Amino acid sequence: MNTSVRRFPDGFLFGAATAAYQIEGAAFEDGRTASIWDAFAREPGAVLNGETGDVACDHYHRYADDVRLMGELGLQAYRFSTSWARVRPDGGAVNPAGLAFYDRLVDELLAGGI
Repeated sequence: MNTSVRRFPDGFLFGAATAAYQIEGAAFEDGRTASIWDAFAREPGAVLNGETGDVACDHYHRYADDVRLMGELGLQAYRFSTSWARVRPDGGAVNPAGLAFYDRLVDELLAGGI
């Protein structure tokens, strides 16, 4: 049996990734409009138990705690997606409140060294 310790190469970053619809919640707050996924999830029988991303993990409200937990886990990188329904509701003009959320999130990540 091989019991040697294997190490990751120098510069390797441990991280996590999320998708906006699956984590953010706040489906209709601060100017966010329905996305294709919002509509799909509301179709009868489309999603198990009729669950939606309306609340999800509530990352929109809990992002600071989430980033703190990332730091406690030792994460060094975080890849997240943006919700176009939050940034450009209905494909129209940019929503300042939507951009402000991602600005706060990035500031929190940088402050946490992630």
